[in-house]
Amino acid sequence: MLKKETDENLFIDKVVHISRVAKVVKGGRRFSFSAMVVVGDGQGKVGFGLGKAHEVPEAIRKGVEKAKKSMIDIPVVDGTIPYQVKGRFGAGSVVLKPAGKGTGVIAGGAVRAVLEAVGVRNILTKCIGTNNPHNVVRATIDGLSQLQSRNQVAAKRGIKAEELSI
Repeated sequence: MLKKETDENLFIDKVVHISRVAKVVKGGRRFSFSAMVVVGDGQGKVGFGLGKAHEVPEAIRKGVEKAKKSMIDIPVVDGTIPYQVKGRFGAGSVVLKPAGKGTGVIAGGAVRAVLEAVGVRNILTKCIGTNNPHNVVRATIDGLSQLQSRNQVAAKRGIKAEELSI
């Protein structure tokens, strides 16, 4: 049990977007908040969650819990992704291109949060279509989930990783 508690502290959580929503009732308006949160370990695992509550900290806490439950593994090679990929969700598309050392994370707000949580240090990105943070985060996660490591591709083809041509 002790190891699990130390793992909890290793997660990087970033709040991407907080919305204040109003419900109109007889006495006026009732406000609540929704928070889009991205959680990663900086080593190739990332997840996102949407938390809703009457207070901002509670919405963020709920979002972090959901994000931890939805984590996926991403292959990271030398601080970047193995190859170019395009993710789509709704009207949003995100193009992710690998970059050489020293390039940095060239990305907008929502995409940057996801990539920093994954642990990618060098990448080029472009958001096409919508700039809605919910759709952009989901499109980024979609693109990252399409990535496969060299070993996964070799296993699918039934050969050794060394036999793959570049």
